[in-house]
Amino acid sequence: MIQISFPDGAVREYQDGISSMDIAKSISEGLARKVLAAKVNGQVWDASRAITADATLQLITWDDAEGKNTFWHSSAHLMAEAVEALYPGVKFWVGPALDRGFYYDMDLGGRQMTDEDLIQIEKKMNELAKQNNPYIRKGISKQDAIQYFEEKGDEYKLDLLSGLTDGDISFYTQGAFTDLCRGPHIPATGAIKAIKLTSISGAYWKGDEKNKMLTRVYGVTFPNKQELDAYVLMLEEAKKRDHRKLGKELSIYTMDDDIGQGLVLWMPNGTIIIEELEKLAKETEEAADYKRVVTPHIAKESLYITSGHLPYYQDSMYPPMELDGTKYYLKAMNCPHHHKIFSAELRSYKDLPLRLAEYGTCYRYEQSGELFGLMRVRCLHMNDAHIYCSKEDFAQEFRAVNEMYLKYFKIFGIDKYVMRLSLHDPAKLGKKYIDEPELWIETEEMVRKVLIESGTPFVEVQDEGAFYGPKIDVQIWSAIGREFTLATNQVDFAQGRRFKLEFTNKDNSPETPLIIHRAPLGTHERFIGFLLEHYAGKFPVWLAPLQVKILPISDKFMDYALAVKAKLRKAGVRVEIDDRSEKIGKKIRDTELMRVPYMLVIGEKEVAENQLSVRRQGKGDTGTQLVDAFVDLVVDEIENRKSAE
Repeated sequence: MIQISFPDGAVREYQDGISSMDIAKSISEGLARKVLAAKVNGQVWDASRAITADATLQLITWDDAEGKNTFWHSSAHLMAEAVEALYPGVKFWVGPALDRGFYYDMDLGGRQMTDEDLIQIEKKMNELAKQNNPYIRKGISKQDAIQYFEEKGDEYKLDLLSGLTDGDISFYTQGAFTDLCRGPHIPATGAIKAIKLTSISGAYWKGDEKNKMLTRVYGVTFPNKQELDAYVLMLEEAKKRDHRKLGKELSIYTMDDDIGQGLVLWMPNGTIIIEELEKLAKETEEAADYKRVVTPHIAKESLYITSGHLPYYQDSMYPPMELDGTKYYLKAMNCPHHHKIFSAELRSYKDLPLRLAEYGTCYRYEQSGELFGLMRVRCLHMNDAHIYCSKEDFAQEFRAVNEMYLKYFKIFGIDKYVMRLSLHDPAKLGKKYIDEPELWIETEEMVRKVLIESGTPFVEVQDEGAFYGPKIDVQIWSAIGREFTLATNQVDFAQGRRFKLEFTNKDNSPETPLIIHRAPLGTHERFIGFLLEHYAGKFPVWLAPLQVKILPISDKFMDYALAVKAKLRKAGVRVEIDDRSEKIGKKIRDTELMRVPYMLVIGEKEVAENQLSVRRQGKGDTGTQLVDAFVDLVVDEIENRKSAE
């Protein structure tokens, strides 16, 4: 017999070799019908897999993140089965689950997939799902696995096998389809009730533009049609809010092949938004006693060797420039530069915490297949800062950074968020992570304690820490429920020693500071992309590139319009006059399309009564107001950074 411990603290005894699904059935048949997988001793398993020793057990359903991940990965296999049935000879690379849905990369032998093909694949997937075929796991030797894919002629799976260890290889089969996979998977295809294939794109094999272009098919599935219908509605709204579409329509930014992929040209409207965000950040950081610095866009190779970034991040950095026998790199991160500023002067405990802030420009050579509008770029402007503090000050400083996030969330109307505590993987110490096991455990517990004591919602994720310490990734959701990674808050116990950073402590002894890396507003690029979608281009007045547009009904009211414009300009309001010889209806429609918060219609009555006919974006006519009253209204919205209504 074995002892099974449940999340609620209960411990039950079961026969050795029982599966998680049978345990679920022993509790209730209703629960068993919901189980998609199981977490056994912290690892997600197939619900059908035998448990042969005492273990902790959490039954995983659709309501759990791991349940959705397993469901969508299993759906990727179902899609591959459908594709293989429809297009014999297709070869597959990888088919992971995403935050929402899944994709599979495939080689169709030169065939171009179309939207009509997606309809046929969906139809086939529904047919296969109804067969309720189980997902069956089978351990297999490396030799037998190689033989299977050699006979199938699939060089992509053979490439994957070359990096796997014999004894740690498994196949999964459902229906007529077998795939190389470590799993886990849901019990059977019948759980997949609603299917939508969303798009087709090209994807270089292994993300390398020198390799062959594969076909990537995206999809999403749900356990019921109601959730799919809600998701489709969200997709339709998301298309309207696509930051790439809105960025062009509202003249926020552009890109040009002569400049280069992933390099953003900010137009005047976008530059205004950048300057307003910087103004907010600078005011907030000045109130929190940050000191502003400016650092170069390039540095010598030796700086990044000292920091340790080159061994870990060289693939994401632009190649070096060599001058007079010295290699220089475009700056991919600000922290080494800030460390040099810290070390430029003698420091004592009285100087700490020292908070150095910069809107630094960084360059990262993202693979072309990964570039995506403002969300993944090669030149980024980061709301960066580094806090140098003692261990005694760490909790207070880390908590203050988190509170800064919450202040920003309130300003921008972000209601749903979670802090993701990213930890290290002990098996990867010395490879992916600095080999300091005791410091990892200590700093992870320090961060965890701050989050718990401050009541901050968070989840823990293994193997996603920075190479020099644990970090918090800030996940936020837009107004339509789309998830974004906004920013990061990182603990660094390694860089201080690498750069020989010291301060004199109260005992008059040298001590190495802890370093907090933080960027509450992330980068201009990603954050403005998020805001475009969050607000659907309808920015709050304080952030809108153009805050007020004056619409005179005819030229004979132009003098009054100019006087109103001058008064608004003097009050610091961004205002323009539409002086075109167009009918007032067209002027209103055009201004609505540009998402200008306020429109002021001026005609004979308004001039006679020293008033304005006010229209609000999304609300239409709100009545008339005296000029001074309107100016006060707008200035109040701007100065208090009121949220969009």
